[in-house]
Amino acid sequence: MIASARVLAAVALLSLAGAAHGEALERGLAIDNAAALRELDLRETAPGERSLSLAALLGASPTASSAEIFSLPAMKPLRAALGREFDDYAKRGDTLEMFDRAALDATDTRFILAGIVNRMDRAYKAPASCGEIRLIYRPIAHYGQRTSKGVATSMRLPMTMNVVLNVRNPDDASSCADIARRWLAFGDAPQPATATLTAKGGALEFVTPPHIARIETNIQIAHASANPNDFAARADYLMKVFDYDPASKAFTESAMENQIDRDRILADTSLANDFRQWLLAPGNFTALDRGVILVPDKYLAKRAIVTTPASASNTQELFDNIEIVETLAKFAAKNAVLQNINSPAGFERRLNDSACAGCHQTRAIGGFHFPGIDWSGDAPGFVVTPASPHFFGDQPRRRDILSAFRDGKPPDFSRGFSARPQDNRSAELGGTTYLNGWGAQCYAQPADKSFASWRCEDSLTCQPPSGGFSAIRAGLCFPKAD
Repeated sequence: MIASARVLAAVALLSLAGAAHGEALERGLAIDNAAALRELDLRETAPGERSLSLAALLGASPTASSAEIFSLPAMKPLRAALGREFDDYAKRGDTLEMFDRAALDATDTRFILAGIVNRMDRAYKAPASCGEIRLIYRPIAHYGQRTSKGVATSMRLPMTMNVVLNVRNPDDASSCADIARRWLAFGDAPQPATATLTAKGGALEFVTPPHIARIETNIQIAHASANPNDFAARADYLMKVFDYDPASKAFTESAMENQIDRDRILADTSLANDFRQWLLAPGNFTALDRGVILVPDKYLAKRAIVTTPASASNTQELFDNIEIVETLAKFAAKNAVLQNINSPAGFERRLNDSACAGCHQTRAIGGFHFPGIDWSGDAPGFVVTPASPHFFGDQPRRRDILSAFRDGKPPDFSRGFSARPQDNRSAELGGTTYLNGWGAQCYAQPADKSFASWRCEDSLTCQPPSGGFSAIRAGLCFPKAD
C-alpha cells in the first residue's frame, strides 16, 4: 500500500534536505540559519542593529507578545477577520480538533522569525518593485517556558504569518541588478554575514516598514488528530491575505492572488461566461501556461479553506474539456508552442496550482511550503527541515532569475507545475526526490502530453495513489520490486 503523498513528500525531503544538498539549493535565496534568524529577531534596537522581529517591523517593542501585536491599530482589522473565520468554521460542527484561538491571543505567545525568502522571481507582477522579500513568522505558545514540573508546556502553533515586502520602492536608489547581486553574494559566502545583512549595502537593507505590501496567513484551523505533527490525518487550513492600506494605516482583507472563487462563479452564469472568455483569450491562456497569470480581483475569493491530503481540484467544473481542446487546437493551428498545457488535464492542473490553495496542497509539509526554523528550543516537533520539496525543487529557477537580474538580462519568469521543477533549469536535481528519483512525482499510463516528461529513473516505476491516477493526483516513483 502506498502512503499518502504528503507523508512521502516529507520523508523524501528529510532524507535530502539538511545536508549539503539542501544548503546548495537554498544559496542566495533563503535565510534559514538558526543562529542568523535568532540574532535578527532578538536584536536590541541600536545603530546598525535593526531587529526584524514581527513586533519591531510593525512598530511595537521587539519583544512584544502576540496579544500586544494584535492590539496594534494596524493589526486589529486582521485579527477581527481571523476571528470571524474561526466562528464561521466552528459553525460547521465538525468533530476535528480546532486551532487554539486562546493561545494565539495569549500574553506569553510570541511570533519568532522562522525564515526569510527572496522572491524576486515574482517581479513579473510589478517590475518596478523587483519582486518580493518574505519574512516568515511562526507563533510559539508559552514562549520561554520549556517545561513545568518536567512537562513540556511551550508549543509551536500550526500557523505561519508571512510579511511580504517589495524588494525596492520607487524612491530607492538601488536597482534590481544591485539587490540581486547582494543576495547572490550573500548566498555564496562561506558563513552567514549576519552583522552586515541589514546594514547599508546588505541584502536586507530595504527590509523596512515602508516596504511592507501585505501579510499572508496560513493557519491549520482544524485537525483530525490532537497532534499537529500527525501528517497522515486530515487537516483543514485557512488561508487569507491582508493588503496594507496607507490611507487607514491598517491591514485589510484583500482578494487572494489567483484564488478563483469557484462557488460564486458557478452560481453566476454571466460571471462564469465572462471568466471563461477572459481566461481562454490567447494572451491570458499563454500567461497561465507560463505560470505568470494574474487573474482580476472580480473573479477571486478572499479566503480559502484547504483540505489536505488533497482529493480534488479547487477549480473543477469551471471549464468543459471541449473548450480546452478547441483552445489548444487554435494554438496548434498557429504553430504556437505551449510549455505546460497540452491537454485538458494539464489545463486543470495548471489552473489549480496557480492558486494559493492548489499550490499549498502540492508537495507541502503539513500544509506549509516553508515551516521554517524554530531556533527557540522551546517546542520540539517532527518537522526538522525548513521547507517542502516544492520549495527546494523551485530553487534553480529562482536562482536563474536572480542571475539574470544581476547580469542585466531579461529574466525568464516562466515556471513548471508546482509538483515538478522545469526540466530545462533543473539539471542538478536529476535523480533526486524532486525530479525522477525515489519519491518524485510522476505520471504513468494513460499517457498525457502535458505530463510526458513526468518520468522516473530506469530503476524506478511510477505507482499511482490508492485512488488511481487523476488530473490532480499523480503517482510517485518507487523501486520496481516494491
